[in-house]
Amino acid sequence: MNELRVAIFTGNYNHIQDGVSLTLNRLVAYLESQNVPVLVFGPTVDDPAIDHEGEFVPVPSAPMPGRSEYRVTVGFPESAQKKLRAFEPTLVHLATPDVLGFRAMRWAQANNIQIVASYHTHFTSYLKYYNLGMLEMLGWKYLQWFYSQCKHIYVPSPSMATELNEEGIDEGIRIWERGVNTDDFNPKHRDMDWRRSIGYEDSDTIVSFVSRLVWEKNLQTFVDTIKILQQENPDMRAMVVGDGPAKKELEHMLPEAHFTGFITGEELSRAYASSDVFLFPSETETFGNVTLEAMSSGLPCVVADATGSRSLVESGVNGYLAAPRDTQEFARCVARIADNETVWQEMSRAARQKALAYSWDNVNRKLLENYREALQEPRPQLKF
Repeated sequence: MNELRVAIFTGNYNHIQDGVSLTLNRLVAYLESQNVPVLVFGPTVDDPAIDHEGEFVPVPSAPMPGRSEYRVTVGFPESAQKKLRAFEPTLVHLATPDVLGFRAMRWAQANNIQIVASYHTHFTSYLKYYNLGMLEMLGWKYLQWFYSQCKHIYVPSPSMATELNEEGIDEGIRIWERGVNTDDFNPKHRDMDWRRSIGYEDSDTIVSFVSRLVWEKNLQTFVDTIKILQQENPDMRAMVVGDGPAKKELEHMLPEAHFTGFITGEELSRAYASSDVFLFPSETETFGNVTLEAMSSGLPCVVADATGSRSLVESGVNGYLAAPRDTQEFARCVARIADNETVWQEMSRAARQKALAYSWDNVNRKLLENYREALQEPRPQLKF
């Protein structure tokens, strides 16, 4: 059996703290704890947001048009390739189907190295937010071609696997779920004194949203749902956790909401647990890390009935699934929980119980098993 030596290529590892970068950093830490050599390639900035795990090789990149905080790789220079050759990988893991991912795929094929991939970002679902919906078919054609050359495609949820199957990406798909630290995200962090300190009454129902503040997270649906709820019940209060380019406009639209800004650690744990209902209308998720964190914190969750979220929330058990963008339905679901203490308690317990099954060690151990299996399998056919 060949020694497992993993080279990971990604569009985000340390310059933005989001679900992709945090997931990959946890993976690298786990691989190193299992004595698996790993080398990561990706874009970076002068002052990255994450003190990354493992050895990282930066590659040239440019700001993403319209979203300058993200970077787009523009090449795979000889200096980086030299480090890759010296590392002598036996497995190449492509985490982003971008320029770097394409170049790394071609390098692996030329050197007879097995290729696997992971699907983190639901790229085609973002196109409509930039008035580029007409490109969706072309996007799927490229993704079909790209992923057909990978032995495994690791997706975070069964619902995401189903959607890829429907789009013709149906071979080699394996589930690589996401995990949660159930000690960090725990109902025990609920803090009524903190709630009072930021202007909430004990009788208020705090409806929280946690994410990067960008419009493709369906922020408008969150705003409209809150306004409907407050028309019926002035004790419904919003809390928004996170930062991003939409923050100023969102503050203007919800002037009575509490905005925490970007927080981590104990502050984030407290914000989750001190809420009452988690409202997450995004329909662009491949999994929904924040939903799992909310569940672990004991929050009933009202989410869009869309890929990713529906793998976590069982409607009527630990929350509700609402039709995407249907603000009236979102409002009815939140009110159904907030207006009945027994329902809230039952859903809170069910949410916490389901989250307990998602430990990071279990999740990454399964991926490592898939890595080792892929090493023993024939490589996919080269396609032009």
